[in-house]
Amino acid sequence: MLIRIKNKDQLIVDDFIFKCSIGKNGAKRKKIEGDKSTPKGTFTLGKIYYRPDRVPKPETTILTKKISKKMGWCIESKDKKYNSEIKINKKIKHEKMYRNDYKYDYLLVINYNTKKKVPFKGSAIFIHLTNNYKPTIGCIALKKKDFLILVKIINKKTKIKIF
Repeated sequence: MLIRIKNKDQLIVDDFIFKCSIGKNGAKRKKIEGDKSTPKGTFTLGKIYYRPDRVPKPETTILTKKISKKMGWCIESKDKKYNSEIKINKKIKHEKMYRNDYKYDYLLVINYNTKKKVPFKGSAIFIHLTNNYKPTIGCIALKKKDFLILVKIINKKTKIKIF
């Protein structure tokens, strides 16, 4: 199964076409940390994270994990934990996963720069939630109802193609 991102505002999987938003500066093949672009290419998917204090566990066959208050995602390019889940440490630059807003109530990791990590190539690329389809800083954003449909129909072999 393949998820496709088309025209910067459509996420397509099987017969479903969902409205979405991507990075403020569009999609780029040569993404760098902080450039506000979504990486172009074909990627596997990682875990689904969710906030159990706000939302139920999603119906999916993909591995899920509860988000806790001390959970973050390392965006410090020179750190060995770069572009992976960490326990929050004030000395390491990170993206908070336990946010005050709703955007990370559900999120799906896109495995961009996660295996052989290249410093400054970009980190924390997710499919997360939106209410207004405003451009992201590099992620893909969907409405909650569409996210829940998406994770129900995909599986661990699903890939995403961003072009």
